[in-house]
Amino acid sequence: MEPLIGMGVLALMGAAATVAGASEDLESDVGSQSNPNSQVQLAPQMMYPHRIYNKAISGEPPSNALMCAVGGTVATVLMSAYNMSPVFAIAMGALLAAIVHGTYSVTAFFGRPTSQKRFKQPVYLDILWSHTPVIMGYSYITTFCILVISYLMVAVLGHPFPLPLLAFIWGIAIGAVGSSTGDVHYGAEREFQSVEFGAGLNAANSGNIVRKGESGLRNGFDNSWFCAKFGGPVTGIAFGMVVFLSGWVTTVFDPARGDAIGWLSVIAGALLVLIMILWNRKIEVAARAAYGPYKEDEVAA
Repeated sequence: MEPLIGMGVLALMGAAATVAGASEDLESDVGSQSNPNSQVQLAPQMMYPHRIYNKAISGEPPSNALMCAVGGTVATVLMSAYNMSPVFAIAMGALLAAIVHGTYSVTAFFGRPTSQKRFKQPVYLDILWSHTPVIMGYSYITTFCILVISYLMVAVLGHPFPLPLLAFIWGIAIGAVGSSTGDVHYGAEREFQSVEFGAGLNAANSGNIVRKGESGLRNGFDNSWFCAKFGGPVTGIAFGMVVFLSGWVTTVFDPARGDAIGWLSVIAGALLVLIMILWNRKIEVAARAAYGPYKEDEVAA
């Protein structure tokens, strides 16, 4: 393949990954998925009932892996058995995946609050009806973009893995990025705005999430609105970089042109990782110098 064509495909994959990362993070914020959900789940037990959508089917990586694998399998069947256009096949696969994801969300929403009846946690049907379509909409966008990435890898870049398997792998990856990158700006900043940022979560504050929004009682929409300003875009950029940079080294240094070129791709990948580590360290040191030492540093001094 011509390097310019490969770079163009990588740019398209990176753009799709950026959109997918942002939508994945916002979906988890609306439904209270993954790490922050532990505090949402704990709140009623600590006598803090709330109006936040409480689903957490599982952690984000397996949840997104299932969602994307379902969409990839449906799209593959439609393209191979019915000769459907890839665009329509991917759209139909993403639609069915969103329906499956929405079904799991509804059953989890009913199961979690009802299991906390003894703690006076109501089941708010208006939250169910208003939030579930939004969760499905975000999951559709995420699955559609992941299927676009997987299809381009198979049809254009000639990847040996089948589309459903690639969708499954990328689903795990995007869930991991959303859980590690996006949750920081939801769990630390949004749920515990009454606690000093960076102070950590004291055991006495467990479950004491902020339950009042800018207008009325807080719900998943408030969390999504907050995270759309920073947490969602940062997650999108992080996943977009993962997709683009992971394919960049093998596009520029195509292993098909010989073993020597293949080893150059390995070296280029290792250098990228090293640069990221050093860059991250430099940012951390600069932030500590600008905003002051950590609490333990003050105590030690």
